[in-house]
Amino acid sequence: MIDKFVPDMYYQSIYRIDYEKLAKQGVRIVVFDLDNTIAGIEFDKPSKEAKELMFKIKELGLRPVLMSNSSKKRVQPFRDELEMDSCASARKPFKKNYQKILSIYRAKPEEVACIGDQFLTDILGANSQGMTSILVNRLCKKDRFVTLFNRIIEKIIIKILDKRDLFKKGKYYD
Repeated sequence: MIDKFVPDMYYQSIYRIDYEKLAKQGVRIVVFDLDNTIAGIEFDKPSKEAKELMFKIKELGLRPVLMSNSSKKRVQPFRDELEMDSCASARKPFKKNYQKILSIYRAKPEEVACIGDQFLTDILGANSQGMTSILVNRLCKKDRFVTLFNRIIEKIIIKILDKRDLFKKGKYYD
């Protein structure tokens, strides 16, 4: 069970990921978490860099999708400005909306990469569905209240993974 928390890739941020390599590996859909992955929770719209990144991703023939446990009200401005599809109140890591993405885009799990900053939602959700899981460091220390509980459990998971030599925080890989 602990292996479900091991990310396939680990990068410092969404800006360090080799999207061209993902495309060459057969990935067609790139699912992004919002809070502390694309933007800190204190921001209500995407940065210029995030807009440029989404443009670059689309140029590579990849389809970016925003999937967040945040409300539609929170997700909508990012969806609109980044010109991407979205799934708000996604209830990650539960499979329903991951399966919906596969159905809507007629994709196989191996054609989807999911990027996020949390083990308990983003990594567990992607791994449970056989999708490529990509962990990035969170953008800031500030989290939503519900996420604070997840961070406590994450610390325990990281210790176990480190002890078993399955994951080392700060040791990036792809």
